[in-house]
Amino acid sequence: MPDAGGRPEPSPTAVERVAASVRTDILRGALAPGTPLREESAAAEYGVSRHTVRAAFQRLVAERLAVAEPYRGVRVTTFDRDEIIALQQLRAALEVEAVRIAGERFGEAWPDAALAPAHAAVERMAALAARHPEDADGADAEGADADWLEVERLHAEFHRALVAASESPRIIDAHAALGSELLLFVLHIRPHYSVDGLVAEHRALLAALPERGPDAVREHLAHSTSLLVGR
Repeated sequence: MPDAGGRPEPSPTAVERVAASVRTDILRGALAPGTPLREESAAAEYGVSRHTVRAAFQRLVAERLAVAEPYRGVRVTTFDRDEIIALQQLRAALEVEAVRIAGERFGEAWPDAALAPAHAAVERMAALAARHPEDADGADAEGADADWLEVERLHAEFHRALVAASESPRIIDAHAALGSELLLFVLHIRPHYSVDGLVAEHRALLAALPERGPDAVREHLAHSTSLLVGR
């Protein structure tokens, strides 16, 4: 079906293919913060129309992986101090409250099933570190970028699992909307952590949850925030 300008609507498959490729380049750090995203060059690279590229870029803007600026076009999001703090404040509002709600229901005896998805995510991270121990610091050796993309995904899965334990649909939905921003966050903490370090920190958080609950989550988020904003 044509759009309002008489052009055919781009194929959803083509739009997602372009969006997925550019998203991956952003999340592995190949496209640095502030890098312009050019419609013409992307259209040539992917063999699609500029209309398709524009739709793909709009998806990335909606995910907050890119920003559209008047007279400057679309650029990769600059994850600066204010953006980091704002994201972490929102995460704390959702994750701390989710764990508080779960703690009210479970007390100090959280059932194994409630934390099983989070434990599984951590153990899959540990398996990545064990598979490439020489790359566990996130070095740019062969395969390290791909592994770090998986670390980003597993980290997001871990925190989604904590929120899911609340069984609060609105909180779960609001946290899920952070999606790509959570992945981007882990890209930016990469210089501060090894994969082993992330595993150890998230295992410690799981161990502390039954007794310390919201305080443990609040301290966990505050620590990573402090690393990125230099305090």
